[in-house]
Amino acid sequence: MSTEVAQRYVGASVARSEDPRILTGGGKYVDDVKLPGMLHAAFLRSPFPHAKIVSIDASAAREAEGVVLVYTGEDLEAMIRPGPYGISLMMNQDKPAFSCLATDKVRLVGDPVALVVAESRYLAEDAIELIDVDYEDLAPIATYEQALDPTNPPIFEDLGSNVLAESDLHTHGDVEGAFARADHVLSVRINQHRHQNVPMETRGFLASYDREADHLLVWSANQGVHLALHILAGRLGLSPEKIRVRTADVGGSFGLKIGATREEVAVAAASMALGRPVKYIEDRYENLMASGQAREEYLDVEAAYSDDGDILGMKVHMVVDAGAYPGMAAALPTMVEGMLPSAYRIGALEFRSTVLVTNKATYVAYRGPWAVETFVRERVVDLVARELGMEPFEIRMRNVVTRGEEPTSMITGRSLDGVTVRESLERMAETVDIPAFRRRQEAARAEGRYLGLGIASYIEAAPGPRAGQSPLGLEQMRMELDGDGKLLVYTGQMPHGQSHETTLAQIAADEFGVRFEDVRVVVGDSDLVPPGFTGGSRSATMAGGAALTTARALRAKVLELGAHLLEANVSDLRIEDGAISVAGVPSSAMGLAELVAAVQEPGRLPEEVDTELKVANSYDGGAGGWSGGTHCAIVEVDVETGLVTFERYVVTEDCGKLINPAVVDGQVRGGVAQGVGAVLLERAAYDERGNFLAATFMDYLMPTTMDVPNIEISHLETIPLDPDVNFRGIGEGGMIVAPATIVNAIEDALAPLGVRIHEQHLPPARILELAGVVEPE
Repeated sequence: MSTEVAQRYVGASVARSEDPRILTGGGKYVDDVKLPGMLHAAFLRSPFPHAKIVSIDASAAREAEGVVLVYTGEDLEAMIRPGPYGISLMMNQDKPAFSCLATDKVRLVGDPVALVVAESRYLAEDAIELIDVDYEDLAPIATYEQALDPTNPPIFEDLGSNVLAESDLHTHGDVEGAFARADHVLSVRINQHRHQNVPMETRGFLASYDREADHLLVWSANQGVHLALHILAGRLGLSPEKIRVRTADVGGSFGLKIGATREEVAVAAASMALGRPVKYIEDRYENLMASGQAREEYLDVEAAYSDDGDILGMKVHMVVDAGAYPGMAAALPTMVEGMLPSAYRIGALEFRSTVLVTNKATYVAYRGPWAVETFVRERVVDLVARELGMEPFEIRMRNVVTRGEEPTSMITGRSLDGVTVRESLERMAETVDIPAFRRRQEAARAEGRYLGLGIASYIEAAPGPRAGQSPLGLEQMRMELDGDGKLLVYTGQMPHGQSHETTLAQIAADEFGVRFEDVRVVVGDSDLVPPGFTGGSRSATMAGGAALTTARALRAKVLELGAHLLEANVSDLRIEDGAISVAGVPSSAMGLAELVAAVQEPGRLPEEVDTELKVANSYDGGAGGWSGGTHCAIVEVDVETGLVTFERYVVTEDCGKLINPAVVDGQVRGGVAQGVGAVLLERAAYDERGNFLAATFMDYLMPTTMDVPNIEISHLETIPLDPDVNFRGIGEGGMIVAPATIVNAIEDALAPLGVRIHEQHLPPARILELAGVVEPE
């Protein structure tokens, strides 16, 4: 689709429907949903990172004004079946064991201890203050060192230690040979700090149980209604057919809202006990403290390299802080290991990992969860360049693969078919005059100013080669032609900022032959949509491919019916602008609504003709492929204040054919904005006792329009890999590569001071420490 045509689709919303069964958006969030007799829930949360619960006295709360129900963890245990919550459903983890609400002990500041349901949220919050809990403080596990110390007691007794998972040593290629050939070995520990998703809308959940029908209706802000349904069914002991999960508009997620959480299961249990609707809307304090956090890990790296700048091999030990409850952390090392070589000719890799339990919030998915592989690799490239006195750009060009030449796969085995990092670097060199910048940089240094240029490259599986064979499986979709001639698209995707309601409608409209405004994208209702979820940069290829192939199949069916009705050959028929006609005979045109009516008319068609105007389809990803590209930041660092300002930020990216250029650019810019926040501002900080220090926006600092630079974007659209579907996901790339780009630029600026940076979080105070202006704390 041309840029000009695509621009008119910008900002399109999910089409409305008069059918009350179909939720199709319309500006409604979970917090806007109101049901008769609705009650409100609030949670008592632990003030301690690690403590034994000696006793709970909730008698005063139960007698408080407007209170309908109070549950402690022990109260809920009789109602809840053990099993996974949230994203851990997808991780196949059976340990550690824990309860819906804390029973024996609390394991982080913010751990839910009791649930109060009252006539209003205000009354529920008041009653929370009346619950008396006697805690016995336990030694917190809040650092890597504390978690690795075998003399410290385990947070979860059934684990036997605070090690959640530990891998064997994995070897790819001739590691010892690579290190024997090397002229140099870089040894470094690179840290990525804990920060978090912070969507505009916090978690929201409303449960309404009908006792007479034995049916649970749920409204939930999530990334896929069927994942939420299966967790609710499993934990509540209900048949999936007895639950309907609906999702309205979702105000962002970035990986946070996958499945159903402990709090949501507790609210559903309360609704079942009362037979009344119960709503819970998480406040920002709870969101920052307990909803989930990400990105806390370090990698000990040894990199073998030659005098010429060839990176020959790497030895890596990855250590992850998983927080207190199962989330994504245990699955992360496998992803990082597989992706670490990326598009570079790194011929050997040794990798092992350790995942630790601590008294912090759960490690959840966050936009490009495996991003540490890019941060570490791109930092290693720059550190090698510094040691050799070479231009970092030249080190990249020396090591990057060339499309169509060996190696055609990473040393870890992942195919590099269609990877265009070299082309993106070449485009960047055309866009940014690096030699001219170096001359300007030298002149600025003579004036006491510190300019820096940072480059970093990445690829992301979007969805990757052979996507249909991945654990996430095939993408399912249904389409039908409605009575008014509108095309209904039923997808398991759950848009929360990605504009699927626009892009999927574009693809379906173009392939089927109707106007864009005549497509209704149906999402967020487990009674209507097929299984699926939004995440992992799958949507463009998997859902887009499903939309194209399903529309094609339904079009073929309509053409067959039209051949009977118009007494013409299928090959002579066209569907254009919502009408079917014989090519070259405009007077033969029959509107699609007229066709639907004719098909339903008794005796109009032979009995053996299939008159059902519906198609169900699944898509395997076709040839799949990678998104990727290169980012460049030019910054100035003020060594008196520690402030970083952007002079320029440039992106060259390749996500194949652009469905909608404005949507793609918006995704790139949003990811870069989060990368700016990650490096310069955001940190989910804990002290060494496990106390959370960033539970408000006074302490957890977010980027504003004043912090995010103007972002220049150019697109590569390379040779198609698939005969039909050559659009690939782009939602995570900006956040994956921006932190490395920015840190590389800051180190480059401070190079005259001998600065080497081995971490990601660089607020002004830390920059002043690195520059030697102030002493480190």
